[in-house]
Formats: sequence, C-alpha cells, structure tokens
Amino acid sequence: MNNYDFNNKKFGLIENSESGQVNSETIFEYRQDSNLVTADYFGGTIKYGKIIADLKGDELNMLYQCLTTDNLLKAGKAIAKISLTDTGKIKLSLDWEWLTNGNEKGKSEYIEIK
Repeated sequence: MNNYDFNNKKFGLIENSESGQVNSETIFEYRQDSNLVTADYFGGTIKYGKIIADLKGDELNMLYQCLTTDNLLKAGKAIAKISLTDTGKIKLSLDWEWLTNGNEKGKSEYIEIK
C-alpha cells in the first residue's frame, strides 16, 4: 500500500536549476494506478511533456520527455523525494539529469496546487 495519492493532483514549480526547462507557468497533471504514476505537463516553455514513474516508499523513480516551445525534443530521468507540507500538500524534491542536450544535471522542487 502506498502512503501517497497522486491521482488527479496538479503540481506547480517552486524552484528549478538554471539548466531546467520548466518554469512557474508549467502545470503538471498526475494520475496513479498502484505504484505506476504518470503525468502530463504543459505551459510556459513546454508545449507538451510526459512523465512515467515507479512509486516506491517516499520516492518516485521518473523518466520524462517533452517538446519545448522552441521545438526541442528533450528527455531525462529523475529521483523525486516525496514529503508532506504542514498543510498536508505533497512536495516533490527532484535530482534530475537530461539524457539529451549534454546531460546537464539539476534540482527542482514542486508543490501540489490542487
């Protein structure tokens, strides 16, 4: 049994490394089926993106891909540490790496908004 429910939750960016692609206008819409967690994301610099992740304990092991508004196709991987805020909202703290465009690495944080 998983301690977190991502189904029908929306997330927004708190902060991102300079080499990151998403910004404060990007919205992530999550779905969950047991340990399978997926998300569509769009807005800001992202035309469309997709995440597929495996939920284990308090981590999401993610693969993601997106098409940017500059028509760049990018892909990456991340480990997201999951925590809860004082108000019970889910917070994700990611260590990520692009698998395209030079393998840049970075960190980002996201918070549940709905």
